[in-house]
Parts: sequence; structure tokens; C-alpha cells
Amino acid sequence: MQLLHQVKYLIRKELLLEWRSKYAINGVLLYVVSTIFTCYLSFISLNDKLAWNALFWIIMLFASINGVSKSFLQETKGRQLYSYILASPSAILISKTIYNVLLMLMLTTIALGFYLLVFDTFSPPDLLMYYVAVILGSISFSTVFTMVSAIASKAGNGGMLMAILSFPIIIPVLILLIKLAKNAVDGLPWENSWDDIGMVLVVNVLVVSVSLLLFPYLWRD
Repeated sequence: MQLLHQVKYLIRKELLLEWRSKYAINGVLLYVVSTIFTCYLSFISLNDKLAWNALFWIIMLFASINGVSKSFLQETKGRQLYSYILASPSAILISKTIYNVLLMLMLTTIALGFYLLVFDTFSPPDLLMYYVAVILGSISFSTVFTMVSAIASKAGNGGMLMAILSFPIIIPVLILLIKLAKNAVDGLPWENSWDDIGMVLVVNVLVVSVSLLLFPYLWRD
């Protein structure tokens, strides 16, 4: 019960801080909208849906890095000390992860809607399956980058370390997500996607489990 109370309090704190500054929401939304519109102007004659699918996930990948990386990298020493006194390491990590998942779910939903609006030729036959892939992608990017951001925040060059650490983890996840979204673009039955969905969920469970094991030791440093 104490852990749940701490997680609830910390999520509320994150929401209040974000509402006051609106840094992540405004910055990432501007990035997504401008990138999608630039791609539309550059590749307006491209009619390959698979290329549009890969392009969407590339945009979402970099948007996730911009949105989630601030979890720990931009926190001051004073705020970290305050959080250390206030709550347990597990509560801090869980609250950061849940907040980043909610943030990315909102951003990716808006991005997908704008993407479908701009690229009217890109309309997956199974839009529900495609949105499921988007939801899984939001969760995967949030869990991976939250963990890597926590590790990188304890190093001197956090941005560079985050890029190095996240690359071998996020590439297999990105391949699974693109394959899952491709099934939706091709209009394949849901039975063809259950294995990919299961693999993505397993990766998320493993990432969260490892994060909960490692983070208390990082937090004490």
C-alpha cells in the first residue's frame, strides 16, 4: 500500500510539473508535426505503404527519445535528493515509467491521427491492429528509454551514453513493431500477429524487471 501511495503521489507530481512547463508535450508535438509535414512535402509522390509505415516508426522512435530522455537526464541534484528522501527507488522508477507511457500514448495517438490526415493514401486495412502496434510501441519505447535514462543520468555524458545503451535494446523491439504494423498494412489476420505481440510483451516485462532490480543500486550512488 505504501508503494502504491508513493507511486500515485509521484505521478501526480510529474503531471503538475509537466502542466506548468509543458516542455515535453509542446516540444515533441512540434517535432512530430513538423517532421511529418516535411516528409509529406519531400515524398509526396511516394505511394508505397510499407515505406510510409517504416517512416512513421522512425519518426516515433526519435520523438520517444526526445520525450522520454528527460525523465532523469534533466533532473537537478536537488530534485533527485528530494525524491530520494521522499520515496523508495522502486516507486520512483515505476512512477516515471507510468508517466512516460501515458505521455507517449497521447503523443503517438495524436501523431498517428495527423499522419493519417496528411498522408491520405496511407490507410491500413486493419486500423485497429495498427493502433495496437502503436500502443505496444509507446509502452516499449517508454520502458526502454526510461531505464536507459536512469542509467545514463549517473554518467557524465548522459546523452551519448543513452544513445549507446539504447541501440542494442531498441532495434530488436523496433523490428518487431514494424513487422506487427506491416501485418496490419497488409491486412493479414490477427492470428499471424499473436507471436509478435507476445514477443513485444515479453521484452517489456524483461526490461521492467531488470530495471526494478538495477535501479535501487544506481539510485544510492
